[in-house]
Amino acid sequence: MKEIMLGNKAFARGLYEAGAAVVSSYPGTPSTEVTEEAAKYDEIYCEWAPNEKVAMEVAFGASLAGKRSFCGMKHVGLNVAADPLFTISYTGVNAGMIICVADDPGMHSSQNEQDSRHYAIASKVPMLEPSNSEEALEFAKIAYDMSEKYDTPVIMKMCTRVAHSQSIVNTSERIVPPAKPYEKNIAKYVMMPGNAIKRHPVVEERTRLLTELAETTPLNRIEQGSDNSIGIITSSTCYQYTKEVIGDKYPVLKLGMVNPLPVEKIKAFAKTVKKVIVIEELDPVIETHCKNIGVEVTGKELFSMLGEFSQSVIAKALGVALEEGCTGIEGLPVRPPVMCAGCPHRGLFYTLSKNKLTVLGDIGCYTLGAVAPLSATDMTLCMGASISSLHGFNKALGEESEKKTVCVIGDSTFMHSGMTSLANIAYNQSNSTVIILDNSITGMTGHQQNPTTGYNIKGDPAGKIDLEALCRSMGFNRVKVVDPYDLEETNRVIKEELAADEASVIISRRPCALLKYVKHKPSLHVDTDKCKSCRACMKIGCPAISFKEGKAHVDNTLCVGCGVCQQLCKFDALVDSEGGVR
Repeated sequence: MKEIMLGNKAFARGLYEAGAAVVSSYPGTPSTEVTEEAAKYDEIYCEWAPNEKVAMEVAFGASLAGKRSFCGMKHVGLNVAADPLFTISYTGVNAGMIICVADDPGMHSSQNEQDSRHYAIASKVPMLEPSNSEEALEFAKIAYDMSEKYDTPVIMKMCTRVAHSQSIVNTSERIVPPAKPYEKNIAKYVMMPGNAIKRHPVVEERTRLLTELAETTPLNRIEQGSDNSIGIITSSTCYQYTKEVIGDKYPVLKLGMVNPLPVEKIKAFAKTVKKVIVIEELDPVIETHCKNIGVEVTGKELFSMLGEFSQSVIAKALGVALEEGCTGIEGLPVRPPVMCAGCPHRGLFYTLSKNKLTVLGDIGCYTLGAVAPLSATDMTLCMGASISSLHGFNKALGEESEKKTVCVIGDSTFMHSGMTSLANIAYNQSNSTVIILDNSITGMTGHQQNPTTGYNIKGDPAGKIDLEALCRSMGFNRVKVVDPYDLEETNRVIKEELAADEASVIISRRPCALLKYVKHKPSLHVDTDKCKSCRACMKIGCPAISFKEGKAHVDNTLCVGCGVCQQLCKFDALVDSEGGVR
């Protein structure tokens, strides 16, 4: 049956058709929808794990038990899961295990632009890279077979454009292979040094066999062209862009298996053309491989190591004129991100900014607290780093920073990797003020549940961690909860905790304004007779507020009536539908 699917949805369909049994992931754009779509199949057990390391270990446990498993994450999530990855490469698997890593060239929603192919090379794990939705589905099935045949986890590398673009797929029925019996094997699975050292030769032999496979697998195919003056080696979305630019003019070696890379196939392809050009986003992985095996190629001399490519980029590099309508997205106006109207983080960041505090930030919607006019955040590094960095910052500067420095971290990020950082403060005793922004959801990646929400991936009741009790159990005597819509109370508590002589945790609690169950108040409007054009209401950067004809204006299609702006107006110009001030 033919259907148009997102790449991520097609990937999930491939997991289903291949008989996947257990899925554990942590949401991270652009990988999130694979697990969300897989959760729609009742035959697959799916869960959100607290972080990527846990997810990979859950998937390994399921594979060890004899059932096909999957874990998904974005590229920076693979950093978190690197510890189990490198050792699972040594142990191998029982039933098939797929690891999805979704890269983000162009950093649409990421703090760096790393190339995950390096992880496949370093961990000596095979990596497949689909270039469209159909391949995402088919490669999932191939990956499971490869995993079981070669006793290895298999990494599937997605990227933003493949994950979030649509193309036609052919679906088929689910086929569940017989479960593989679990057999105790200490030498294979207990990675103490004496056992692990004996597994390394196994990994090297497996790599040799996989390299032989790379020479013959249809995943790596040569497409003939009419002009052999140039031959192109490429993969993923670069393949799609290249074909749109050149059509069938030049021969193309399309790589679907990007680790290990073939040797003889590349050499043979190079002999059929006068010049070889490698087209790949980010790092010159394929290019370096070609040069290492003695094949002269041109790559990064023509193409950048930065950002995404497009039809225009490739056409310009190849000296090809594009047809009208194929010029890509260059020239479109930018649309910078902004915290939503009614976002509970806005009132908190306004208070932090007003008090001129140093704010060490973390990964989530609240990273936008760094954007003008709030400009409240001083640093954002990686998941959980805000708390650890605050501790180090305060240890370095002592009391001079403890009274004017805080960190902010979301509820999901706190569960991901903030707890161990908080334990460090409790154990090594810095007088630090930690603010947990509890908006009752994992907001940035599209409203996924987490261990503090009380619901699982399907929305059914689940275990719920009590943040206040958790913090107190870790040794914090001062744990305060504030409503960030209440600016006066928020300001009072922050000042009080900064002045205290011991570490404290403030929980800023208000559900995300976009959650379906959140009931909003009617929109506010401006009494233009009272408005003095002082622009105090503009200091919070709410997208519902603008200035028109010299007066404040509220967009009633955006305003949720949170009332934060009213607390800034000294002239009571922001009123409700009855003309009153709440």
